Amino acid sequence: MIGRVLLAAVAAGVIAGAFVSGAQMLKVVPLIYAAEAYETPAALEAHSHTHDDTSSGGHEHNGVAWAPEDGFERITFTALTNIVLGAGFALLIAAGMTLRGRATDWRQGLIWGASGFLAFSLLPAMGLPPELPGMAAADLTGRQLWWIMTVAASAAGLALIAFGKNWALRFLGAALLSIPHIVGAPHPDEYAVGGVPAELAAQFVATSLVTAGVFWLLLGALTGHFIGRGLQSE
Repeated sequence: MIGRVLLAAVAAGVIAGAFVSGAQMLKVVPLIYAAEAYETPAALEAHSHTHDDTSSGGHEHNGVAWAPEDGFERITFTALTNIVLGAGFALLIAAGMTLRGRATDWRQGLIWGASGFLAFSLLPAMGLPPELPGMAAADLTGRQLWWIMTVAASAAGLALIAFGKNWALRFLGAALLSIPHIVGAPHPDEYAVGGVPAELAAQFVATSLVTAGVFWLLLGALTGHFIGRGLQSE
């Protein structure tokens, strides 16, 4: 059974990762290219005290860190990253479904996928929305720690709300969801005036979240479907 679950998770991750890569190439990457056009030397100098050079998906301005070249190299590395992440997240969903010990299908998978979207994408984005190159940002380490705390608290909170045996546990789950946002995400002390238009930044946030939502729902549905069929065939 373990082998079937692993195979189902990997298959779901590969399909969802490949699909979201195509969606990103069509909708998300063009917005990143458009924002990079505003990264003039003067704008970079104005942002140097608030913007971490490696905060934009590996993008770096001073030639220190390596980044894939535009075109085929960037597309390839993005697709590979999405497939690996998809397989990893699918394994988490598969583990949760298996431990739950109930029959599963694509409908149940949609619920798990929606929960993953909330924990890993939507709730963290309420404090740290997706950022385009050239946007002011707080220290990278602080943002990473807040993101990890938010994901962990969100996942635990959703689990308590969904599986808690009494209202006390569900109330604790709701409290966990709110704690990271009460603490507050780190933000720069000063918001430098950058060249990226506000409309472009807002479009990037919306497009990134919609793409992530489709990815998680597809990943959950495929994982539930493949696991359900694999268990039925035993």
